Amino acid sequence: MQTARPAPPETPTHAALAAALADLALGVDASELHGSLTGYLCAGGSTGADDWLDRLALEPADEATAAHPLLRVLHASAVAQFASDPPRPQPLLPAANAPLEQRAEALVEWCRGFLGGYGLAGALASVEPSAVAADVLSDFGTIAGSHFDYDDEAEDARAFADVLEFVRDATALLHRESRRRTLTVGRVH
Repeated sequence: MQTARPAPPETPTHAALAAALADLALGVDASELHGSLTGYLCAGGSTGADDWLDRLALEPADEATAAHPLLRVLHASAVAQFASDPPRPQPLLPAANAPLEQRAEALVEWCRGFLGGYGLAGALASVEPSAVAADVLSDFGTIAGSHFDYDDEAEDARAFADVLEFVRDATALLHRESRRRTLTVGRVH
């Protein structure tokens, strides 16, 4: 008889995390923080619930900040998204009923954070990424530097959904490549 695995922790909402970050004066946007943590973990960086802010080069005001329950849940849910098979990365964005402009800007921030976290993990320091991974990272850079124009609501919503799906799939692809690289070269950090 198999033992049931515990359900992964639920990711905090964008609104709840944004409010907590404002209270904690951490100086980072909710989507960017989640993207940074996701990128770091995706690239093979290891971190615990107590040290992940330090690993991302964020300086909490005090130890209570790092121990904030919502930040612990965020860490646990980010780790869990890569523990599933296949991995199911999901960028932290405002609720689906939020204006498209807010969701798109949050995705830009998430990609910006992802690239920073990915780089901090040192994934690119020892082994060159595959051509596909290099293209994905370049595409993330393009998204991170984007400014969107909004002309046709239905078309814009479809385009956003396509970009979001690309980001999810590309993050899973980068994680698979990082795992292969880690097994070949040795553990990153």
